Amino acid sequence: MPRVSATVITLNEAPHIRECLASLAWADEILVVDSGSTDGTPDLARIAGARVLTRDWPGYAAQKDFAASEATHDWILSIDADERVTPELAIEIRRALDQPSDRVGYRLPRITFHLGRWIRHTDWHPDYQLRLYDRRHANWAKRRVHESVTARGPVGQLSSDLQHYAYRDIAHHYETMQRYTTLAATQMASEGRTAGPFSLLLHPPAAFLRNYVLKGGFLDGMPGLIISAMNAHYVFMKFAKLWALQAAIDGAKRD
Repeated sequence: MPRVSATVITLNEAPHIRECLASLAWADEILVVDSGSTDGTPDLARIAGARVLTRDWPGYAAQKDFAASEATHDWILSIDADERVTPELAIEIRRALDQPSDRVGYRLPRITFHLGRWIRHTDWHPDYQLRLYDRRHANWAKRRVHESVTARGPVGQLSSDLQHYAYRDIAHHYETMQRYTTLAATQMASEGRTAGPFSLLLHPPAAFLRNYVLKGGFLDGMPGLIISAMNAHYVFMKFAKLWALQAAIDGAKRD
């Protein structure tokens, strides 16, 4: 059976790193790439049995590709410090790799804990992520935000959830949205996308309806309503920031 290297990139993840690495104890190697933590994350990772490398921050995708390149084994399981591999998922990963197959990667369903419950609807679940892959046939696409693995070959799908503890509270959720919408707007601008009145008027309500109605967010109670509304706000801010970038560029051209 192929051996698995589990990789984690970190920056000041002391509240999460113990539980994250404990959930990876079954892996053949645990590699942490830290980008300058000041809260003791690297020491906690070493105590947990991980090999730790330090590297300046080049961006999400580049850092994850670096971690994969430094791993001992070709099969990579890449997770974030706020994620956990359940025992059921660990067993399913081992079983999948134990079977002869031409697959070069596997998507894992991710479930997020927020506002006191597991969110089982909206865009958040099942939030399939290609996190288990053969580095010889896959790599991280170079995006500023919402980075993902691009596989050059067949990809399978597992059924056990990857647990995600993304936000401490609504304030932390909103803070993260502000950072990610800036990155998303910059990414869209680099791709030549534009934003106008219809982007701001149509996309956010469509996102709310998709999350709350079509994706069953109402079944998650008040947390489902809040998350659906915040997902719509995320879309609004993304396009608003894209419009602001365009306006700044157009203004500079006129000057």
